[in-house]
Amino acid sequence: MTTWDERFRTGEYPTDPDPSPVLRRYLDTCPDGRALDIATGTGRNAVFLATAGYQVDAIDQSRVGLRIAREKASDRGVDDRINWIQGDVGTYGFPLETYDLITSSFYRAVDRLPDITESLATDGILFVQHHLRTDADIDGGSDSDRYRFAANELLHACLDLTVLYYTERTERRDDDRRSAVAEILARNSSGHFQTYPEIEWA
Repeated sequence: MTTWDERFRTGEYPTDPDPSPVLRRYLDTCPDGRALDIATGTGRNAVFLATAGYQVDAIDQSRVGLRIAREKASDRGVDDRINWIQGDVGTYGFPLETYDLITSSFYRAVDRLPDITESLATDGILFVQHHLRTDADIDGGSDSDRYRFAANELLHACLDLTVLYYTERTERRDDDRRSAVAEILARNSSGHFQTYPEIEWA
């Protein structure tokens, strides 16, 4: 079985992937401060958030992925804004009420979502994107449905938050492969009356 260290080392996984357009679009509506990037890989979200001014904790199990991410952050002059954590997300002890923004891209952390959401500060934002089960003809993501979200599974897992955006769709990636993805952006708030960010769509 191929490890993530091997995937990153051989270039099987992109070394400089872009963050989600949804995260980019909503970032100005997110609170400033401290961020956590879960399963950071080669720094897709961590470097982007540090460039935007966040102090970022970035956790991943792969030493090779973290090395590539650190080099990218150094090249962009933001390595001093990122705390790189080599660890297993499955067993990591997330601190309570700490982060203003938490991101996770392409890691199925549904079993840890209660702990992850408890790590959000009041009005903190959670952003998650991951592969989705589908019968469409796709060639991106895991071959096993075990590692994909079922329809509405991610949405249901986040219903204790205020959901600001949710989608399930098929998309064509930069490398021309097609993927089915679910994405959610939700705020750690409660009550019957909420305010929602005003977003301009291009």
